[in-house]
Amino acid sequence: MKQIKSLEAVAFSRYIRMSPFKVRRILDQIRGRTYEETMIILSFMPYKACPVILKTIQSAAANATNKYNVDPSLLFISEARADAGPILKRFRPHAQGRGFPIKKRMSHIISLI
Repeated sequence: MKQIKSLEAVAFSRYIRMSPFKVRRILDQIRGRTYEETMIILSFMPYKACPVILKTIQSAAANATNKYNVDPSLLFISEARADAGPILKRFRPHAQGRGFPIKKRMSHIISLI
């Protein structure tokens, strides 16, 4: 039986000032879909994370095109994940002189085509 070698291209977006929970909500919608279908879905979704994910997916497609000379219409999203980045820790004043901690989260977005 003949083995087909999978060609993969990857793109990273690091230190995105957005919670990984909010990014994962969108990545779950596009994982396993074709590149063209993903572009359509992301361009019409109303979430703040969509332009950042769109840019990362386009970068991975450009990497695949330049590295393997593949037509973008043949590509599909094999892996898309958002990992937690560093957390900015801030304090907000509360009643009676207390401080209330606020965690401003960051994400690392990885897309594999």
